[in-house]
This record gives sequence, C-alpha cells and structure tokens, in this order.
Amino acid sequence: MTSLNPDLRLRRAARLIVLDPETRALMFRYDVPGRDPFWVTAGGECEPGESFEEAARRELLEETGFTADPGPQIARMTPEFVTVEGEPVQADERFFLVRVAEAAIDTSRHTALEQELMTQHRWFTLGELESWPEAVFPVNLAEMIRSHIAT
Repeated sequence: MTSLNPDLRLRRAARLIVLDPETRALMFRYDVPGRDPFWVTAGGECEPGESFEEAARRELLEETGFTADPGPQIARMTPEFVTVEGEPVQADERFFLVRVAEAAIDTSRHTALEQELMTQHRWFTLGELESWPEAVFPVNLAEMIRSHIAT
C-alpha cells in the first residue's frame, strides 16, 4: 500500500461490488459539472465511529434498497481524488462483494446530492467494465471481480 498523504483529509469509505445472478456489476454514473462523467460502485463515506462493515451495510440499503450481509472485505485501495463536492481527499476505501437475487434496485433513499449527480445506474458485464468509453472506478474492477468469484 502507498503511504497516506497527511496533508489531505482521510476519507474512510465502504465500496460495494454488487453482482446480480448473471454476474453483472451494479454501477452508478455521476455527472458532476465541469468534469467528465464517470461510473462507480455503490458505497460511500463512513460516518464518525462507524466501521467499514457497518458503512457497507448502511450504504447498500441506502443506495440499492438491498439488505444483505456485505461479507468479508475483499480489497483495499487508498487513492487520492477530488470529491464530487470539490474537496481533495486521501481515501481509504474497503471493498465488499455482495451477490443479490435480482437486478431491480430501489434508489428512493438517495440523498439530494446523489439524486442530482447520480444520473444513471446500470448492470455491467465484466467485458463492458473493461471496455466502457467513460471512466470506470476502480479501473481494475473486472479483474477484482474475477479474482473473487468462481465462474
């Protein structure tokens, strides 16, 4: 792991790799003014005092409507990036793999900011993740999924 940048706020976040019965990954498209569109997994920042596992469970419900055990952490990344609010941060992102029985999701719990900026959601095949013309984060998502599932 790269050392963390002490000059930036540490943003602890749980990310959810949600897979449907066809092993397609749920992604959300963000359209942030002044930036190119990009796609990310479900998930978000941990609340104060919240564990990564607790945040994963909460974010899964809030962003997808699914109630499920997020299972064990399968990956960790520590990228530096600029949040959708414009704040440069040092992230500590933990990834959890969740399989769901159906592809229908409920976005009624999205925050006002999510409703504004998360303009689409879509289930991606692994091949689509690797060749999508818009940015997909994390960039190695298809590889991460393949390394943790039996096909």
